[in-house]
Amino acid sequence: MSPAPDAALITASYAADFERCRLLCETVDRHVTGASHHYLLVEHRDVALFRQLEGKRRTVIDERELLPSWLRDIPDPASLFKRRIWLSLKAPPLRGWHVQQLRRMAIAERIDQETLVYVDSDVAFLRPFDCARFWLDGKLRLFRRDGVLLKPGHDNHRIWSANAAAVLGIAAPEISPHDYISTLIAWRGSSVRDMLARIEQVSGRHWVEAVCARRKFSECMIYGRFADEVAGGAGHYVGSEEFCRVHWTGTPLTDAQFEAFVAAMSPEQVAIGMQSFIGTDLGRIRRLVAA
Repeated sequence: MSPAPDAALITASYAADFERCRLLCETVDRHVTGASHHYLLVEHRDVALFRQLEGKRRTVIDERELLPSWLRDIPDPASLFKRRIWLSLKAPPLRGWHVQQLRRMAIAERIDQETLVYVDSDVAFLRPFDCARFWLDGKLRLFRRDGVLLKPGHDNHRIWSANAAAVLGIAAPEISPHDYISTLIAWRGSSVRDMLARIEQVSGRHWVEAVCARRKFSECMIYGRFADEVAGGAGHYVGSEEFCRVHWTGTPLTDAQFEAFVAAMSPEQVAIGMQSFIGTDLGRIRRLVAA
């Protein structure tokens, strides 16, 4: 069996998540193998802060090195200048979560690794994980939950799916039945570059401009539909197991609830994600992860 292609870990983050990202980096260094480098993708004003996390195998990349020069951030007066907004003459106003998704796509044009492993900055690894697990018989694992968008709810996911079809030039179905969104997933670098070229071919515009035109988009949905429907599944196999157990919504967890959450991890899960906006105390997470 040939070895799995080289992997890069990709994390898009921002200043408010810095300490969570520090914990992620510590647990990556402790538990993750099979990746030659870890890239932290941040906005221009956060570069100096995140440089503290750099090392021989970890690099901070300024979004200005990834995204077109016409897309620039300014303080947002609507938030009393506490947040940022990205403005241009080629796209509607964008928020930080939009631009984080753009960075995750753009990095494929900057680096050479074929395995791009995406992990959010509010994730912590608890168990050993080899990035080679994404590969099977020369194919990369495409995360996909079959038929989820046929069920009630998931309204935003259906919008993202429809917008993915439009930007990729998929005439039908307008909405895929499948969901491709999760954390701790992998994409093929060559497939991402093919996807961006496809978007530019369909739209006649730079891919960033085309993707942002609809504003409601998901980078995972775009990649999933490209790999499945445009590329016909070439170079991929499908898997639905989630490697990261995530607390998506709700209230902050108590110590007992956190311990129960960890104890409920399935055998294939190696990491946990505590969505930062929920507000679970980072000191509690750090203490219990280290226990």
